[in-house]
Amino acid sequence: MPIHDAAGSDAPPRAVRGRRAVQAIVRTALVALTCIVLAAPAAVRAQSWPTYGGDPGGSRYSAASLLTPANVANLKVVWTFHTGELGEGLARRDKLTFEATPILVGRTLYFNTATAIVFAVDAATGHELWRYDAHIDRARRYSEMAARGVAVWGPPGPDLEPCRTRILAGTIDARLLALDALTGRPCTDFGAQGAVDLSQGVRLRDRGEYLVTSPPTVVGDAVIVGSAIGDNRGTSLELGVVRAFDARSGALRWSWDPIPRAATIPEDAANPAFGDVERQVARWTGAANAWSIFSAAPAQGLVFVPTGSASPDFYGGERPGDNQWANSVVALDAATGQLVWGRQLVHHDLWDYDVASQPVVVELVRGGAPAPAVLQVTKTGELFVFDRDTGKPLFPIQERPAPQRTVEGEQASPTQPRSTLPALVPQEPVRPEDAWGLTFWDRGQCAAKIRALRSDGIFTPPTLAGSIERPGYVGGANWGGLAFDPRHQYAIAVVNDLPMVVALIPRAEYDAERQSGDYPHSEFAPMRGTPYGMRRELLRSPLGLPCVAPPWGRLVAVDLAQGRIAWRVPLGTMRDLAFPLGFIQGSPSMGGPIVTAGGLVFVGSAADDYLRAFDTATGTELWKGRLPGGGQATPMSYELDGRQFVVIAAGGHAGLGTTSADALVAFGL
Repeated sequence: MPIHDAAGSDAPPRAVRGRRAVQAIVRTALVALTCIVLAAPAAVRAQSWPTYGGDPGGSRYSAASLLTPANVANLKVVWTFHTGELGEGLARRDKLTFEATPILVGRTLYFNTATAIVFAVDAATGHELWRYDAHIDRARRYSEMAARGVAVWGPPGPDLEPCRTRILAGTIDARLLALDALTGRPCTDFGAQGAVDLSQGVRLRDRGEYLVTSPPTVVGDAVIVGSAIGDNRGTSLELGVVRAFDARSGALRWSWDPIPRAATIPEDAANPAFGDVERQVARWTGAANAWSIFSAAPAQGLVFVPTGSASPDFYGGERPGDNQWANSVVALDAATGQLVWGRQLVHHDLWDYDVASQPVVVELVRGGAPAPAVLQVTKTGELFVFDRDTGKPLFPIQERPAPQRTVEGEQASPTQPRSTLPALVPQEPVRPEDAWGLTFWDRGQCAAKIRALRSDGIFTPPTLAGSIERPGYVGGANWGGLAFDPRHQYAIAVVNDLPMVVALIPRAEYDAERQSGDYPHSEFAPMRGTPYGMRRELLRSPLGLPCVAPPWGRLVAVDLAQGRIAWRVPLGTMRDLAFPLGFIQGSPSMGGPIVTAGGLVFVGSAADDYLRAFDTATGTELWKGRLPGGGQATPMSYELDGRQFVVIAAGGHAGLGTTSADALVAFGL
């Protein structure tokens, strides 16, 4: 039973008001503890989880150590909380996910649903303290139905005035919310009655295609947000600006765009800073948006931003050149938005290879000395490592030749950046002899399909006949990213090996092909403003399984002290997608891992409904706990009252076809 529905307006009965008065006293004490936690030294905070990634740098490392390889087999469900959100009345129920990672402030967990409902839950019991419903338009067709979490802002100190501590959340209808951490009520001094309209100033093209799906990042008093933009509608889409707002007032502090825009280049003015190519890109190209999770180095005043591909993804003839700073990791000055350093990780993207994972700020040990670093794992299955302050690669990056032969009007980049660390996923061509299937018949069907498609390995450009993209556009690594274990110097990531088929369609043939019914499993996109439309799908057998051998999902640890793969293990099974195929090890996965000081890696992500624990040192699976739905989220962990909790959202992922649910599940001894 909720203590307070912050969206409701009906006055409660007198008895309820009396009970709530008592509860308010309890909550006041909790806020006091929250303020103490916010002001506490790092050693105390380490056993909490105050940001999406556990700390501002996103290491997803918990100093909680009560759970160990020796006792993890005894983990049981301690409590389960149900949000009640199962998609009723949504126009795009087929897109619904529950990807949130809660944050812990004091003794309260805060998280959100894809439908912009924010919750506060007692971290020890799972009892609801309040909820706030931002009331999105459920009839609107949103390009995504996702939300990965919330953020907290609050200056240290015992002052308990309303909204001193604020929960900040983005919504899929492009609002930035500020809520009182104590009550869940909107902070009316923030924006317009507690919300900032993020659809302003971004060249909005289509309602429902400009969203916020990842939590804001807070550095000082700046609340920094990106955006998710519906892909492949055309060239001139919404602007992929990153913006910072004042945590108190909601006023815009700065904005940074990875691509210079037409507003800076008058039609009739000569601008020596831009040649013809830059002028064309600036006027037409959209997106290059930062839709994933940011990280920060607060002491250095830096925010690290992963950017996506410029529009559209699979044809770049209208956006010639490298399209910097799309497909990059950049360090911005958190106070001004000025670029400090950046590195483009895919030139002139033709594969939807967004930099989708959170940059991770860690301290490596190199030559016996500490080396502050930023780790960036990518959809291409590469792991890049940079000096935190300068962006200099700590492991060399090579520009290697990339496949060329493209469609008319296209010019692929002649080279692509490649890390000298080992690749986390296969990148070689898919050959007919690689075809896999359960029977001789479906193997033969896969071999014939592969034979008819172009496959030159990683960075094979799209073609009219169809190209095999490996890694596929889901990765490699996606938004689940990686966790860092400081003891072993391991970067641990969830990755997929799911080759995809991409084909370009001449404009005059696009409508007929889309309506033909010949490609029932394909996603079509118009890519307006270009000579081509596009279709894409999984390289699959007639039975619906990938045409390459499993494992299709893995958990991989990279030893950054030695520059090698420490271990690589299949992640999950096909049990809950296709029960008779439960013997197949390594399922498609979406979500991320965490690491704990007790020597454990916790991860859901796989297509079966389990949370798993692995030995950090060896990759051995030690335990799995059944979930009520797909665990396509990143878990978190904390210690409270002498017990270590591991909490994960188990709501399923419509795109993967995993079990739908509305549960937040806490495990403990």
